[in-house]
Amino acid sequence: MRKAIVAITALVLCVSSLAQEKPANLKLYGFVRNYFAFDTRESIALTEDFFYYVPKDQNIVDEVDLNAQPSFRFAALTTRLGLDILGYEYDGFKVTGKIEGDFYAGVSGVTGTAQLRLRQAYASIGKGDWLVTAGQAWHPMAADMPDVFSLNTGAPFGPFSRTPLVKFDLSLSNSLSLTAAALWQMQYTSAGPDGASANYIKYGMTPEAYLGLTLKTGGFTARVGGDLLSIKPRWNDGKKKVSDRITTVSPFLYLQYKSGLFSAKAKTIFAQAGEHMNLNGGYGICEVKDDGSYRYTPTQNSSTWVSLMYGKKTQAILFGGFVKNFGTIEQLHGFKDGYAPASNLYFSKNSFSNMNAMWRVTPTVIHNIGKFSVGLEYELTSIQYGDYKTVGGVKCLGNWGLAEDNLHWITNHRVQALFKYSF
Repeated sequence: MRKAIVAITALVLCVSSLAQEKPANLKLYGFVRNYFAFDTRESIALTEDFFYYVPKDQNIVDEVDLNAQPSFRFAALTTRLGLDILGYEYDGFKVTGKIEGDFYAGVSGVTGTAQLRLRQAYASIGKGDWLVTAGQAWHPMAADMPDVFSLNTGAPFGPFSRTPLVKFDLSLSNSLSLTAAALWQMQYTSAGPDGASANYIKYGMTPEAYLGLTLKTGGFTARVGGDLLSIKPRWNDGKKKVSDRITTVSPFLYLQYKSGLFSAKAKTIFAQAGEHMNLNGGYGICEVKDDGSYRYTPTQNSSTWVSLMYGKKTQAILFGGFVKNFGTIEQLHGFKDGYAPASNLYFSKNSFSNMNAMWRVTPTVIHNIGKFSVGLEYELTSIQYGDYKTVGGVKCLGNWGLAEDNLHWITNHRVQALFKYSF
């Protein structure tokens, strides 16, 4: 027995001594970035108003639209610092990591002191044709972005989310690969009866799931995939447990072509709800069951963008996007005579439930002087609102979650400048 133990120990030590280990390299990167932005209208926009979403609807008092108010601001709070951990290998396994942050936190509205916040933090391990990534990273449906320098990178015309995930990539051939991921919610969350919150996925106890295929050949890239989310908007009604749950499916397609100094990109998604990815959507109550639980119906939302870019030292970019809200799949609970309570629809916190459609056009020019860049961008955003209807003192939408009375377009003109030094 002693001889067997000695032999096994010697074998383990021998195998360990044969394992190859290669140390990691650390690569620091980042940039100092200043934005200067002018808007012609009050709008929904995140910290310091640089992350632009939508212009607000008209607010008429004494025949004057109080939301037709111009504004201006500039700040360096999106300055970024990152660390790539590259090159580590052990016994054929390749391991990498990333830690990335910026100073975007700590500012409420346009007031406060910017603080360092976590953007990405993940580790990857792979061998041969497979790679596993775990941590906080870009949502697979948000990773492909247009070339605008605006902080919103095209949102809400496409998904925008960094989120905790476990992702598996498998190379099927030289040109085809498969990606599967389990995702959670943290910063970008679902809407619900308690506002935007990660509690709905927490008590739903079901990770968001993604599955997609990527084809790359020459200068052409195509990516197709789908996202499945199942959450519990309520787990009790204050007196007893309830069995609420809503499950949504959102497919998308991304296309890209690059040749020389020219690049063309396009993405389209048909989302059920989708507000957890910063899309203009949500879900509503369509039935109250006998046991007190609710049944829900999601909105359907089509969001598409196209981005064209040419140049290297001086880059000319044109972005265009369109969003259409088709309302809910089923009629909202409490409908009567064509209207239902707006409170029965939970919509994106960065938009308004009475929006029907939206478009944006953004021409951009960037001039690069080595690692220093200056840019000028004009962002024209127009959104179609309908009026809420008051029925019996209750604010209402149409039966299908759409406000279609007095449809009208509201437009914001944004002029934005960029000063950026990358390292």
